[in-house]
Amino acid sequence: QVQLVESGGGLVQAGDSLRLACAASGRTFSASAMGWFRQAPGKEREFVAAINWSGSTTWYTDSVKDRFTISRDNAKNTVYLQMNSLKPTDTAVYYCAAHYSGSYRRSEAYGYWGQGTQVTVSS
Repeated sequence: QVQLVESGGGLVQAGDSLRLACAASGRTFSASAMGWFRQAPGKEREFVAAINWSGSTTWYTDSVKDRFTISRDNAKNTVYLQMNSLKPTDTAVYYCAAHYSGSYRRSEAYGYWGQGTQVTVSS
């Protein structure tokens, strides 16, 4: 069992930065790949970034490459999403998730989800 709690969301202006954190409980955190997804109003949940268990490999959706960085600290059971040069199109609820099986880019591959944190970027 893994419980995930996101934090760090808020209201910022375009061009600003935010760092999201996802604190995990459960003994399997350090063995699990982790992902960040987001869902804007009226849209489907979409993949943002993922990181393997050791932090040595990361994946990003094209729209956030060179702006967002996913990282993890297994000693703290926490995964982060550093978001720079934020745009209004980044406005969404951001969710972290623990990978279970399958493609890291698909939400169906994740078995545990946090409650989400709102990120709003004004123009």
